[in-house]
Amino acid sequence: MSTAVVVIIIVAVVVILAMLALAASRRRRHAQLERVQGEALHDDVGRHRSHAEHARSEATLAEERAKRTAAEAELEERRAEEREQELGESR
Repeated sequence: MSTAVVVIIIVAVVVILAMLALAASRRRRHAQLERVQGEALHDDVGRHRSHAEHARSEATLAEERAKRTAAEAELEERRAEEREQELGESR
């Protein structure tokens, strides 16, 4: 074989090896990207659950505040009625 044919064969083999290495690198990057995206989705699920739990806690606190405010309003109403009765008796 001539030297030119040997050089062409060697260059072709090197090009094929480079293409294989590039394809393997792309597959690794793609797999890593899928893994990172999966982790991000899991983090999002956790974050959404955490926000939902926080919202439930806030709703419970708001409900308790509303009950307490209603009880305070009822107490003030009773006090007002008592004062009215006191004023009516002193006349």
